[in-house]
Amino acid sequence: MPRVFTRTCLSLALTLAVTAGHAASHREAPLTALDHKADITDFYAFVSYNDPGKVTLILGVDPLLEPSNGPNYAPFDPEILYAIRIDNDHDAVEDVRFEIRFTTEIRAPDVFTGFVGAGSGLSAPNNSPAPVKPGTPLIPPAITALDGPGSEGFSLRQHYTVTLVRGSQRTELANHLIAVPTNVGPRTMPNYPNLVEQGIYDLGSGIRVFAGTVDDPFWIDLGAAFDSLNFRALPNGSGIAGVLTPAQDGDDSLNFASDDVAGFNVNAIAIEVPITLLTRDGKLHNANEPLATIGTWGTTSRPTLKVYNGRPGTPPVVSDRFVQIQRMANPLFNELLIGTGDKDKWSMTPPKDDAQFASYALDPLLARVLNAIYADALPIPTPPRKDLLPLVTYAAPIAAPGTPAGPVADLLRLNTGVPPTPAAQRKRNGLLAGDPAGFPNGRRLSDDVTDIAARVVAGVLAGGQFAGFPHNSIGDGVNANDVPYRESFPYLGLAHSGRDSRHIDPGVPGCTGTCP
Repeated sequence: MPRVFTRTCLSLALTLAVTAGHAASHREAPLTALDHKADITDFYAFVSYNDPGKVTLILGVDPLLEPSNGPNYAPFDPEILYAIRIDNDHDAVEDVRFEIRFTTEIRAPDVFTGFVGAGSGLSAPNNSPAPVKPGTPLIPPAITALDGPGSEGFSLRQHYTVTLVRGSQRTELANHLIAVPTNVGPRTMPNYPNLVEQGIYDLGSGIRVFAGTVDDPFWIDLGAAFDSLNFRALPNGSGIAGVLTPAQDGDDSLNFASDDVAGFNVNAIAIEVPITLLTRDGKLHNANEPLATIGTWGTTSRPTLKVYNGRPGTPPVVSDRFVQIQRMANPLFNELLIGTGDKDKWSMTPPKDDAQFASYALDPLLARVLNAIYADALPIPTPPRKDLLPLVTYAAPIAAPGTPAGPVADLLRLNTGVPPTPAAQRKRNGLLAGDPAGFPNGRRLSDDVTDIAARVVAGVLAGGQFAGFPHNSIGDGVNANDVPYRESFPYLGLAHSGRDSRHIDPGVPGCTGTCP
């Protein structure tokens, strides 16, 4: 290709930065592409919106769940150990861990689906052939409760336990909690929001927890990304594919391209805990104090041994020792920075050992490829990329001055002393837009990590010539989720109805803006 810079060529290069991540962490590694249940889709950590004395941590798993995919739909995997981990002394080693384990019961083994119900129940009609007599109950009432009356049709039911781990000390916080099932549809679950409310548990001591199927909170123009970087020139836009106008970039409520994750669900675990339970000394700290900043991440692990005994219908025997399958902290880190040959190794490695992957983070190949192809069109900072250190060490502008940097490690760092931003002032581009409570200071559901990560890789945090156009305008045109988030715990949007779900694809009415 002639080394002649055109705005169109630059836009194609920039879209590469946007698209290399696909979705925040949806099937990004070879191993988890084959093990969807252990695949972490997203991880979030933020100071609770309505209580600045608490932190909410959310682990999403099992990507791209089709809401109508019955009859078993998409339960959590009882073999997996789900964990949320916290480092509070800046050494990239966990100090606090929450473990979540699930068990599954089949309460109506003769019924062909995991969830069934209608109205006040249905009985055999007068013309029912023998041997079922007219009036014989056939279908239980609609599912209106997770337990007790109204739960008769809730056959495939999952219970879970929550355990707090500090060193060798294990404290079971709760057991036999019930996970909220997917939204089968209006006949089976006529008041699904009420079921979700029943699935929010107060464990005491300021701790709340939720587990269940929810709307996938991520958003991206995924189809354009996979079509050989065929991103769209947005209507009334800059005329450059992959580059937003100031008006488009400043509108956090509209989508100017289609959200290909729209209409899909994921499974999620959310826990809200007092900040004092997470900090090193058990105290609240102001934002300018080193102990205010913690590092967080989520993991999924499987038993090291699984044996099938050969007897049909008998579950396999699994060991009580586990091996980590995947971890996630910063969104897009594994997808956008780590090479394919190291993705599985990275997924199974603890953050404290990330020095072996430091070259991926501090001298990103993606940035070098862009610079090599387009030369002076897209300058990048000189490595080592110190501008990226806030993502891989405890550094400003997230951590307070004087905070030990710690080793290079992928942790989602959260300054617990920064209060939540009110909804009206919240910015999807987080810190880049002057919103101190947004990514990469933790991550909220509404943070547009696709646009933020692309701009950071391009060098906007380095300032100077990298802070302006086009580095600060990269975007896919998808600025909002398809389902409203909640403003209170667990914050996640409701799962899509299996009967009435739809996906907003290119050319389909339903984009919140004028979508091509």
